[in-house]
Amino acid sequence: MKRITIDPITRLEGHGKIEIFLKDDGDVDNVYFQVPELRGFEKFCEGRPVEELSQIVTKICGVCPGCHHMASGKAADAVYGVEPPPTARKLRELFYMAHFIHSHIAHFYVLAAPDFVVGPTASKAERNILGVIEKVGVDIGTEVMKQRRTAQEIQTLLGGHQTHCVMNIPGGVRKGLSEEERADIEKKAKGFIEFSKFTLQIFDNIVLANKDYVDLILHGPYSLILHSMGLVDENNKVNFYDGKVRIVDTKGNEHCKYAPEDYREFVAERVEPWSYLKFPYLKKIGWKGFLDGQDSGVYHATPLSRLNAADGMATPLAQVEYERMYETLGGKPVHATMAMHWARLIELLYSAERCLELAQDPDITGKELRVPLDNIPTEGVGIVEAQRGTLTHHYWTDKKGIVTKVNIIVGTTNNNAAICMSLKKAAQGLIKKGEEVTEGILNMIEMAFRAYDPCFSCATHHLPGEMPLIVNLRDSKGEIIQTIKRK
Repeated sequence: MKRITIDPITRLEGHGKIEIFLKDDGDVDNVYFQVPELRGFEKFCEGRPVEELSQIVTKICGVCPGCHHMASGKAADAVYGVEPPPTARKLRELFYMAHFIHSHIAHFYVLAAPDFVVGPTASKAERNILGVIEKVGVDIGTEVMKQRRTAQEIQTLLGGHQTHCVMNIPGGVRKGLSEEERADIEKKAKGFIEFSKFTLQIFDNIVLANKDYVDLILHGPYSLILHSMGLVDENNKVNFYDGKVRIVDTKGNEHCKYAPEDYREFVAERVEPWSYLKFPYLKKIGWKGFLDGQDSGVYHATPLSRLNAADGMATPLAQVEYERMYETLGGKPVHATMAMHWARLIELLYSAERCLELAQDPDITGKELRVPLDNIPTEGVGIVEAQRGTLTHHYWTDKKGIVTKVNIIVGTTNNNAAICMSLKKAAQGLIKKGEEVTEGILNMIEMAFRAYDPCFSCATHHLPGEMPLIVNLRDSKGEIIQTIKRK
């Protein structure tokens, strides 16, 4: 049996490798997606005052700190049994829309676009952000950086820092918004909308206008028929900050819809010995292995699954794009993994529109920023949609508010089983017996996980009771001359 290793995998947050095992005839036998790093933040949080956690968990990851800050803030609210006043809730959501905007821009242009704009089989030297800028022009590259910077300026204004946020406290937020600051954000939000429309036009011109790319989306070796998870508002429209989690089955029928505090009735977690990532699954169906289809317990929690799980978008321009995507791809639900990139751009437009709505809301400059904490702290769950999928923070405390236990399920953890399955299906579809396995083919296999925009620093919380360590010493030619193991 032959082994092909992709190590390290590229254009993601964190570390991982792909092990592909070939049969003697050259066909793919199995694929393992291994994440060797451990973060363990759930343990780091124990023994801390619950009000400190929203600041501590931002250190889990420098890419999506705002997601953890918001989920943690909502969990702390729940621990104290309080609901922040309208101004505080809207300020949190305004911060969060800016966070989504900067992250979705980064993923499309820096992590995904090299495969589509430059080409999936282009040389490594060209297949990067510099190659993208060469294709689309320096002016567009400059605008990408400007819009991301602008979004982070809003996060800094509201959150105190774009990464190390200090905005949330139990029952509200620390700081309000002046009229001058509100007007500035309104102006910037209008720019986000125009840039989002422009980015969708790029996707139209480069991806949708290319028959080979459309065929890759619809008929390539990437499709998985799985259930879809996403947060929705009271009208079943997409919402990133608040609402209930809705899961639809592979045919688009509602499987369940639950409030954050009820998540354990519907989602369970399991472990495998070859990864520090847990494997969540739908509890009512059960774990039936790495299988897709209606009877599988595996689900997606991605931009595409959010759109599949919802009945539409809550803003007008995004709704038009939502309808166009499903019309183009043959109706709901869509199970084409590569369509996640299109869904992500629709979410970018929604975030920009929602940013403008909030900036124009009279409540946004209100003075009531916090409610008093009169209840004895106990237990609470906070759920938001992170860019990579549904994010759950669950805290238990003693009567003094000291954290005794933490459980965190991040977007990438929700998608762990699906990523493994996507990689195997891609490898089986692209590697053929008797044909050379080129670097371009290996990159197209990596494209299967890039669609999920995974963040492994966020996702690696499970410790299986031991910490094996393998160190390979290599000579100048890359050959292993010694292996040191710690069991």
